Amino acid sequence: MVSIAGKKGHDNVAMLGIGAYRPQRVVSNDEVCQVLDSSDEWIFERSGIRNRRWISGDESLRSISVAAGGRALRNSGVDPSRIGALILATSSWPMLTPHGAPIVASDLGMNGIPAFDLTSGCGGFGYGLGVAADMIRAGSAEYVLLIGAETMTIGIDPTDRGTAFIFGDGAGAVVIGPVEENGISPTVWGSDGENADAIKQDINFVDYMQRAQDLQGTDPEVEPVGRMALRMEGPKVFRWAAVTLPRALSSALDMAGVSKEDIEVFIPHQANARINELMRKNLGLADDIPMAADIENTGNTSAASIPLAMEEMLATGKAKGGQLALLLGFGAGLSYAGQVVTLPPAPAEASL
Repeated sequence: MVSIAGKKGHDNVAMLGIGAYRPQRVVSNDEVCQVLDSSDEWIFERSGIRNRRWISGDESLRSISVAAGGRALRNSGVDPSRIGALILATSSWPMLTPHGAPIVASDLGMNGIPAFDLTSGCGGFGYGLGVAADMIRAGSAEYVLLIGAETMTIGIDPTDRGTAFIFGDGAGAVVIGPVEENGISPTVWGSDGENADAIKQDINFVDYMQRAQDLQGTDPEVEPVGRMALRMEGPKVFRWAAVTLPRALSSALDMAGVSKEDIEVFIPHQANARINELMRKNLGLADDIPMAADIENTGNTSAASIPLAMEEMLATGKAKGGQLALLLGFGAGLSYAGQVVTLPPAPAEASL
């Protein structure tokens, strides 16, 4: 029998550099409430959000992904020629075909490398980090560029009290590669498809395209095609998070072989400040442990939120490179992914 050759990679991997891009336009709660029937006080009390960033002008998901990826490469010091794969974690690339990662790789001067999109909602960065680390351990690549990027505002209904004030746009990226001391634990991840409808588009692509075809030749002002919008059952998601996420966090610590006392920084997905505080308390993390609060001025940027929050903490000195951090992303699917990591160095080129 012919033996098929295998490949062995590097056992120890870590994030070597981080980069981010925050859109220029800052949108306050008061501006959102010019359309939405709400108030600044109500929004902040329930979510922890005061401002968010929205793309404007010539900014696009493509351009912000490239900007964040380029900064991560420069901050890491890794030559782009050594990047063996690019993962784009996103749920808002405007087309299914062509997908975004090969285009972003080409824009970054890395045309030809393996490049693929990863769609797992707000847990996308955690899924991407797990996949990238395992690729390096398996020998599929030596260095991987992981980008979490979203333009969530293109798919929201500005009058929907369940979603309109929550989401923002942005991109964050990390370069992952081999190191002497392991810096990324095994990933703890899972999903709950039985409750998937708690976060969903209000119309699928097939029905949307069929409606557009049926309305061809009609007056668009009289018979508008409409738009696909994201809908969310907030209380249902909150209840799911309250039960599922503390278990995931405990499992992440167990998988990493560390205790809660070892954790120096907590960086959860920036979905809701109340959920994050509840997770910190349920896990028993110390009150003085730095916890990401990027949501206040960035909003929920889905797959981009963890790298954006990480970059903000490192750039402002709230966290330091080499510290032990607990990450957890969660959202659409419903799905989650978490790891214990050592933080990359503070970015020389920051987005703030």
